This record gives sequence, C-alpha cells and structure tokens, in this order.
Amino acid sequence: MQAKIALNARNIVGESIIWSGDEQALYWVDIGGKRIHRLEIGGDRHDTWPTPDFPTSIGMRAKGGFIVGLAHQVCFWTPDGTFETFVIPEPDWPANRLNEGRVAPDGSFWVSTMQNNLNPDGSPKDMDSHVGAIYRIDPSGAVTQLTPNSYGITNTMAWTSTGNFLFADTLANEIYAFDYDATARTIANRRTIVSGFERGLPDGSCLDSEDALWNCRVVGGAAVARFSEIGERLGLVDLPVSWPTSCTFGGPDLTTLYVTSARFTMTAEHLAAHPQEGSLIAVETGIRGLQEPKFAG
Repeated sequence: MQAKIALNARNIVGESIIWSGDEQALYWVDIGGKRIHRLEIGGDRHDTWPTPDFPTSIGMRAKGGFIVGLAHQVCFWTPDGTFETFVIPEPDWPANRLNEGRVAPDGSFWVSTMQNNLNPDGSPKDMDSHVGAIYRIDPSGAVTQLTPNSYGITNTMAWTSTGNFLFADTLANEIYAFDYDATARTIANRRTIVSGFERGLPDGSCLDSEDALWNCRVVGGAAVARFSEIGERLGLVDLPVSWPTSCTFGGPDLTTLYVTSARFTMTAEHLAAHPQEGSLIAVETGIRGLQEPKFAG
C-alpha cells in the first residue's frame, strides 16, 4: 500500500479525524494549533476554524453540526458558529484534560481523559500520574464513568460487530479489548491484546468492515499497524511522517485511509529536515472502512 501526502497541514497535534459522507469531506482537530480543519476530497477546498481552548475530539450530530471535545468541556458547534457547552465530564479533576473522543454506534459520545500534558501556550507539560478514565455521554446529557481513573494517555475507541470495545494506553504501549454490553451500556472483562509492539506507541485507530483495527503508531513509529480484534498483526503501512496520530476511512467507496500526524515536541532542526511532519496522509488500501455514526443528541 502506497502512502502519499494529501495536505501539508503542518498540524502541531492533528487528531480525531472523521469522514463526512454527506459532504465528501474530512474533519479533524489540531490540539496544539487550537483549530478545527475541513478538507473536501475532490474539490480540495481546505477550511480552518479557531477554537477557544485545546480541541481534543470531534464527531458529527444527527441534527447537523458537530459535538466537540475541548480541554475540559464537551460542546456543540457549527462551522462559523460559537461553542455551546453541553457537559463537563470530569468537574472534580481540574488537573486532567479530555483526549480521545468518538461517537459510539448507539449514538452516544464517548470521551477519555488524561493528566494534562499541555501548558496554556501549548508547550509540553510533565506528567507524573496515570489518572485517565473513559466516560459515556448520553444524548440526554447524562455522563457515566466506565472505568477507574487509572490510564496514562488514553487513545483509540472502536466498537466491533462482535461486541468488543477496543482501547489503548499510549504510555503503556498496550491495546485492550473489553466486552461491550450495548443494552447495559457498560464495558467489562478487560484483556490486553497488543503489548510492547516494536514500532512506536499506540495512538488513534479506526475499524474496517472486517473488524480489523488500524492503529497509528506515534512517537517515531512512522506507520499504521493493522490488527485483528484479538491482537493478531495483519499488516503494516509505512508512512512519510514519524508521528501518525489518528485515522479514518473516507472517499466515495470508503477504501482510502486518511491519517493525521503531529509535530509536537520536534526540534527546529528535525522539522527543517522533515517539513512534511504534521501532514495529512492518504493510503489506498483496497479494504472498505465503516461510516462514522452520528451523535443522537
């Protein structure tokens, strides 16, 4: 599979990329750059919007517009509009921030948290605690905590057709599977399916139509790894960026894998030699992905 640069976006931390089939466009956030991006595929129009705080995740709403995770609150937003606070998932953890976020198949929005690793100016802040957790946000606004506050850097959210929920801790270099009960709206029976994989560390992921997980290998991994839902390695795609962060399937037939990347913490010397860092990458896979669900609220 050949990877190519689709847009030299120069994202500080590109994340949470999603495909809007209605618009034939990609949306994603740049956490460090405090921006939301939109790129039309085919027309190649590229738009950006500033955010009032670090944006951490984005999902589509069935009513139109988007649900957006900022550093501490989850908001409703429409392009060129204001950010309307919907819920604050962790009001009692001021030293934490939101990180991963994704619309679940049942129309809820799931977010996960971590100890804040960003200073107000976006520069790195030291971490010394594993205090992240996963939360489910119901369309009604009810927030349910699904795990203890015990994770380092929380990443990856995927729900397989067989009833597994897949999740990762970047600092632990592990990917987990939980039993997902769609009726009870709970996850249980955590087991590690990938541990110590030698290419970088796990960041964001997406599923394809075969229930395989495409996982971005950040921190020098320079690749997306494809795993089965029980952790078998099925493939590896090398990328022209060293810190891939999030991915989604898009395009008219949902077979193009789009990957965001980061320039965070990289030296000026490295960036001068590798100006493509932070780009959006496209990979023609020949494997069909899945449409993103929409938040029901």
